[in-house]
Amino acid sequence: MSTGHAHGQSMPRKLAIATIPLSLLVLAIKLAAWHLTGSVALLSDALESIVNVVASVAALVAIIYASKPADHDHQFGHHKAEYISAVIEGVAIVVAALLIFKEAAAELLHPTMPTDIYIGLGVNVVASLINGVWAYVLISAGRAARSPALVADGKHIRTDVVTSIGVVIGLGLALATGYPIFDPLIALAVAAHILYAGWGLIKDSLGGLMDTALSDEESEMIRQAIMDNAAGSSGVHDLRTRRAGSAAFIDFHLVVSEDMPVGEAHDICDRLEAAIKKAIPGASLAIHVEPEGVKPHGVRVRLS
Repeated sequence: MSTGHAHGQSMPRKLAIATIPLSLLVLAIKLAAWHLTGSVALLSDALESIVNVVASVAALVAIIYASKPADHDHQFGHHKAEYISAVIEGVAIVVAALLIFKEAAAELLHPTMPTDIYIGLGVNVVASLINGVWAYVLISAGRAARSPALVADGKHIRTDVVTSIGVVIGLGLALATGYPIFDPLIALAVAAHILYAGWGLIKDSLGGLMDTALSDEESEMIRQAIMDNAAGSSGVHDLRTRRAGSAAFIDFHLVVSEDMPVGEAHDICDRLEAAIKKAIPGASLAIHVEPEGVKPHGVRVRLS
């Protein structure tokens, strides 16, 4: 394993480990803000942060498991473990939203004005700044490393930031107008927002578990690599792709002349494999060589 590849494997793990104490710190800050004010909106914010802690642990476990090499029982690797973590995180977000709905609905019937609002807002803003910076780090690094679990964790924390902004607005309105009902109303709006975010996360992760094809941009890069490096062959067809975490699986049929020597066909395959892996890091290829005259099927790549 090269140093660069090893670094790519360890970076998501290090960030996932660092996320756990940061999530605990943010949770402690938000619980302090709720304790000071008694605000149901701040309580809803703290409930989501509890989910952050659980989700961060799940992401770390998934990243560690997904990095295990292929074995006899998992011959294509363990990459999809990260999608399972992302689904769990999405479900946890939905559960948090339902808990917030429950608390906010009860407070809506008998709203009370929170106390020490300025102190509570100040404490909550500090937590939001920490979350905002870390969410950006996780999403950027997760996309670079093609880590669904890390990206999901970052998006969840980013949702927490939006939640906190909503809470600040709600408490500000309650303070400015003297109407405490703004506190539970904003908590309800926060619950609706994170419910939507949780569903989006579940949907994206299920797509990965269902062997979603590579993006249009990546597919075009593959086609270009084939066109530039398939000289000597007659064409390519039955091109198929799927994404599994940081790994990409690509297979296609390479058509060659019936009298082409095996060694020459092998050279073409080596050239194609090198070019495609350069375009799509982490790709695993399966190229089926077949003679001219076999009826083509599947996705075709026209050679210039």
